[in-house]
Amino acid sequence: MAGAADFDLYRPSEEHEMLRDSVRSLAEAKIAPFAAAVDEEARFPQEALDALVANDLHAVHVPESYGGAGADALATCVVIEEVARVCCSSSLIPAVNKLGSLPVILSGSEELKKKYLAPLAKGEAMFSYCLSEPDAGSDAGGMKTRAVRDGDHWVLNGVKRWITNAGVSDYYTVMAVTDPEKKTRGGVSAFVVEKDDEGVSFGAPEKKLGIKGSPTREVYLDNVRIPADRMIGAEGTGFATAMQTLDHTRITIAAQALGVAQGALDYAKGYVRERKQFGKPIGDFQGVQFMLADMAMKLEAARQLTYAAAARSERVALGGDGKGEDLTFFGAAAKCYASDAAMEITTDAVQLLGGYGYTRDYPLERMMRDAKITQIYEGTNQVQRIVMARNLP
Repeated sequence: MAGAADFDLYRPSEEHEMLRDSVRSLAEAKIAPFAAAVDEEARFPQEALDALVANDLHAVHVPESYGGAGADALATCVVIEEVARVCCSSSLIPAVNKLGSLPVILSGSEELKKKYLAPLAKGEAMFSYCLSEPDAGSDAGGMKTRAVRDGDHWVLNGVKRWITNAGVSDYYTVMAVTDPEKKTRGGVSAFVVEKDDEGVSFGAPEKKLGIKGSPTREVYLDNVRIPADRMIGAEGTGFATAMQTLDHTRITIAAQALGVAQGALDYAKGYVRERKQFGKPIGDFQGVQFMLADMAMKLEAARQLTYAAAARSERVALGGDGKGEDLTFFGAAAKCYASDAAMEITTDAVQLLGGYGYTRDYPLERMMRDAKITQIYEGTNQVQRIVMARNLP
C-alpha cells in the first residue's frame, strides 16, 4: 500500500502547476523569440536573464530568510524544465545559480550565507561552480588546484575547466586541495571566490556543439588571496560538500533534459499533424504514431523519476540525513535516465521532420545538440551508472 502514499510525496501540487503555467507563458513570450539567435551567435541570453530576474525566477531555490523565493526542489525543477523547453542555454541560469550556491546553503556559515545569497536572490549576481580541471573530470578527486593558509587568508592557485557561465557569474564556489596527504578524505576544502578578486581571470569561451548561449570557460586562479572566512564549512570538508551538492543538483539536469525533450516532442506533434504526404497527414501513419508513443512514454517515465528524486531532495534539505531516502541513487538515476531519454526523443523528433529537421530553419536540430550535454555534465552517464551501482536501494 506504500505506492499510493509515495506518489503523493512528489505529485505536483496546484501551486506547482500554476507556477508551470506562469513560467511557460513567460518563456514563450520573453525567451523563445531569442533562442535561435542566442544559439547562432553563441551569445549569453541576456534577454532571458532580464526576464527571469524581473519575475524572481533566476534563483528560486534561495531560502526566504535570505531574500529568496524559498521554492522547494520540485518547483525549482519546474522552472528549469519550462525554460529549457524553449531555450536550453537559458535554463542554465537558474540551474547553475543553484549549483554554485548550494554548497554555501548546505555548509556555509551564517555570515557567508547573508553575504552571498542576498545579492543572488535580488538578481544582482550569479553563482558558478568550480570542481573540474583539465586533468580532473570524472576523477574530481584528482584536482590540483591548491589553497595555502597565510595568516588570516588563503592563497589559491590553479585552473578550473568547463565552468558554466564563467565570466558572467560574480561568485564562484571553488574546490581546492588544502592537505595533499589526505586527498578526498579531508584534504579538499571549498571557498567562495569573487570575479573581481585580484588574480582571477578567464579563458576564451569554448566552441561547443550545443548550449552555445551559456559561456563555458576556464577559470584561472593566480595567487588569489581571499579572507579565511570565505571558506565554506570546515577545512577538509569540501569534497564531501561537493558530492552532496551533486546529489541534489543532478536532479536539475534531469529537469533540463525533460524540458528540451518536451519542447522537441511538442514541436514534432504539431508538425506531423500539418505535414501531408500521400494525401494525408503523416501523423496518420502507424509508424509515425508508434514513434510519438515511444517518445511520450520515455518522457513521462523520466518525469516521474525526476519528480520522485526531487521529493527526496526536498526531504533531505528539510533536515533529514538522507537515510532511507536513497538520494544519491535517485539523483544519479534521474539525471541518467532523463538525459538518455532526451537524447533519444530529440533525435527522433529530428527524424520526424525529415530533411527539415536537419536544418536551422527549425528548432529541433538545436534541441538535439543541446540535449547531448545533459548526458555529460555533472557526471557522465557512465559515471552515474557507477554511482547507482554503489548505492543500490
